[in-house]
Amino acid sequence: MTNDIIRIENLRRDFTVGSEIVHALRGVSFSIRAGEFVTIMGTSGSGKSTLLNILGCLDTPTSGDYFLDGIAVRDMGKNDRATLRNRKIGFVFQSYNLLPKTTALENVELPLLYNPAFSAKERKEKALEAVGLKDRINHRSNQMSGGQQQRVAIARAIVNDPVILLADEATGNLDTRTSFEILTLFQRLHAEGRTIIFVTHNPEIAQFCSRNI
Repeated sequence: MTNDIIRIENLRRDFTVGSEIVHALRGVSFSIRAGEFVTIMGTSGSGKSTLLNILGCLDTPTSGDYFLDGIAVRDMGKNDRATLRNRKIGFVFQSYNLLPKTTALENVELPLLYNPAFSAKERKEKALEAVGLKDRINHRSNQMSGGQQQRVAIARAIVNDPVILLADEATGNLDTRTSFEILTLFQRLHAEGRTIIFVTHNPEIAQFCSRNI
């Protein structure tokens, strides 16, 4: 029995730009097993963002197959992909994407509004404690440093207990010391059994991961 959380086979994504067809992805295939910490690396224009959008169920490939936790994603409708995205994937972005003038607790609560199966109060407090912000739960976004805001974003990503964390240049807006702290946090989450994909152009980040694609 396979233990793959993600499996993509001969993935292609083409875009029409004017009279030309841009081949953003050309027959990409790989799998990621449960519990791996993987970097997906590439220079600007290499197709990372396109691949990220497909892995995050925000876009569909032109051809090829994508399986997330055993579920075939390619032929799913938009609403079904949105439900799958909320239940299976936690996102961490470069720019944090926190709601302004809201507390850490309120930001972490957002994914739970779309997933009533979970007990909101217990889960959001536990998620913030897991990222070291137990004493900042009532602080607003504009009262926190960049590193603290990214920790809130990570807590928001794990609150639904997703099968995979998808990080998009998650240290890109941080200084070197804070980047190291955030990567160390990702390592700890990985050690707890979480599957993590870290999309980046920075080769130094590969040192924190178990495999590089």
